[in-house]
Amino acid sequence: MTVPGTCPRIKAVTLSCIVWTLILSTSSAQAPSRAVFSVNAARSRIELTVFRAGLLKMIGHDHAILARSFSGEVRFNPANVEDSSVQLIIESGSLIVLDAHGVSENHRKEIQANMEGVQVLNIQEFPQIMFRSTEVRRAATCGGDLTLRGELRLHGVQKEIVFPVQVMQEKNLLRVTGRAEINQTDFGIKPIKAAAGGLRVKDRMDVKFEILAERAN
Repeated sequence: MTVPGTCPRIKAVTLSCIVWTLILSTSSAQAPSRAVFSVNAARSRIELTVFRAGLLKMIGHDHAILARSFSGEVRFNPANVEDSSVQLIIESGSLIVLDAHGVSENHRKEIQANMEGVQVLNIQEFPQIMFRSTEVRRAATCGGDLTLRGELRLHGVQKEIVFPVQVMQEKNLLRVTGRAEINQTDFGIKPIKAAAGGLRVKDRMDVKFEILAERAN
């Protein structure tokens, strides 16, 4: 036996469910997905700065270091930046000391050898430096400012780091710029000392980067 008024209600609920299903399906289909971009190392730049410290720092100098070989991938969703991700691999042996002003070639080679050696990068045992993002979120400021959180693996040690980045997209190109600070001791690296500690490098080093990535086919 049919209860009066029951069928119309059931039909109304069913129709409502169908309408919402269609709306959600359409919205999902129209929502932009993550685009995949491959890092172009030839058009990108990653530079590290190691600072001098100690009582005799006036006779020393800061070191500028350039990464020459690296690769990576950026997955970027401009409509929902939290759905984005970054992966980057730097070949440890590709880092080169750029010091030029007031530094002889022999001294530069000595600094290069110290950097590649067991005390610092130990490139034979740890040939790669890797970063993988775990969170991307929009910063409080306007524009393309984002905050990137992720795991950095350096010298065989993996640590979480957080730093701001700026992102600009133009057609099939994505430009990511930013700066991060890293403490060497966090990754088991002992900053080099000389003259009984009167001349040494600071624990903190700066990493400045401009990454240009091209949309994958």
